[in-house]
Amino acid sequence: MLANYFKVAFGVFLRRKFFTFVSLFGIAVTLVVLTVAVSFFDHMFGPHAPESRADRTLSIYMVTASGPKMNGYTSAGYGFHDRYVRDLPGAERVSVHSWFVPAITYMNGTEINFYIKNVDSDFWNVFDFTFLEGGPLTQDDEDGGKLVAVINETTRGKIFGKDPAVGKMISLDHRDFRVVGVVNDVPMLRFTTFADVWIPITSMSSEAYKKEFHSGMFFSTILARRPEDLGLIRDEFASMLTRIDYPDSRQINKIEGEPQTVFEALSYWVFGGYLLPTLLVLMLLFMLLPTINLVNVNVSRIRERASEIGVRKAFGATGFTLVGQFVVENVLLTLVGGVIGFFVSFVVLRWISATGLIPYAQFEMNYRIFFLGFSIAVFFGILSGVYPAWKMSRLHPVEAISGRAK
Repeated sequence: MLANYFKVAFGVFLRRKFFTFVSLFGIAVTLVVLTVAVSFFDHMFGPHAPESRADRTLSIYMVTASGPKMNGYTSAGYGFHDRYVRDLPGAERVSVHSWFVPAITYMNGTEINFYIKNVDSDFWNVFDFTFLEGGPLTQDDEDGGKLVAVINETTRGKIFGKDPAVGKMISLDHRDFRVVGVVNDVPMLRFTTFADVWIPITSMSSEAYKKEFHSGMFFSTILARRPEDLGLIRDEFASMLTRIDYPDSRQINKIEGEPQTVFEALSYWVFGGYLLPTLLVLMLLFMLLPTINLVNVNVSRIRERASEIGVRKAFGATGFTLVGQFVVENVLLTLVGGVIGFFVSFVVLRWISATGLIPYAQFEMNYRIFFLGFSIAVFFGILSGVYPAWKMSRLHPVEAISGRAK
C-alpha cells in the first residue's frame, strides 16, 4: 500500500505543478533561513576548538561596581581577577586575559591590521589550541615579561608568506616580538579566544594594570575539574564577593556579578537574560507561518480533488486510508523541499564563509544542523497535512462527487 501511496503522490506533484512549486518554495526558504541561523548559533556557542571544553568552562566578563563615586557595569581589573578568582575552589585552571584590541604594523611598507590579545600562560591550558608551529607562551615567558608572541596562520601568511615563522621577529607597538608559535585561525565570533596575535600580559609597557581593580581590559576564564563543579564555582564566587577588601571604599564598596558561559553572557548583555526564550519564540513563529501557508495550500489542493475523494469513498476507501495517503504525500513533498533547502543552505554557508564577512569563520553543514533541519521538515509535513487530511476524510461521497465540498 505504501508503494501505491508513493506512485499517487508523485503523480499528483507533477499534475498540480503550481501547488507543488508554492509548497516546495515555502519549505526550502524556511529551512534555508533556519539552517543558516542554527549554523551561526552553533559556530558561536558550540563546543569547537579552541573552546572545546565549554561544558566545564565559565568566564567572568563584566561586573557591576557601585559605591559613593561609581555605579555601573564594567570590566573588573587584573588586580581583582588575580587576587580573588585564581584560587576559587573547584577550578582546575584559571586564566586572566584581555579583550582583543586592534593594532597596526608595517611590513615592507605595507600596512597590516590585526588584533592583539594579552594572555597568561594558563590561557593555553584552559583552551584547546592546535599549534601548526612551535608552542604556547610559557610560565617563564610570563614571569620574565619576555617579548614573545603566538600568531595565527593568516598573520603568518601576511608577514612571512610560506616560510616558517617561529624564531622570527614581528614589530608590535614599536617593539620587536619573537614568534614562538603559530596556531589555527580563531573565528571572530569566538570573542573569548579570538585574536591574530597573543602576547604575555607581563609584556605590557607599564605594570599599572596589576593594581587595577575595575574598569580594566581584562576578564578571566575558569576551567572546572568536572562539569558538576560549575555550581560549586558559582557559589564560591558569590561567597568571595562578600569578603572583598576594597582598595578604596570611598570609590567602590560593592561588586556584583557571576561566572557565566558565553551564551549566558550574550543573553544578559543583549536580551537581559532572555535570549533563549526569545530565540525559541522567534523560531516557533517562523515555523508557524509557513505551516499555516502549507495548510491553506493543502486545503485548496484537497478541494480540487473532491470528486476523486468521493469516488474512492464510494468504492469503500476508509477515512484512515485517505488520511494516510494525504499525510504521505505531504511528508514526501516536505522532504523534497528539505533536500532543496539543504542544498541551498550549503551554497549559502559556503558563500558567507568565502566573503570573509566574519573574520576566519567557516560555516559548514554538520550532523547536528542536518538532523535539526530534517526534524523540522518532517514536523512541517505532518503538521500541515494532518488537518487537511482529517477534513478531507469527513467529506460525504455525494457532496464530494457533486463538487459541493467545503
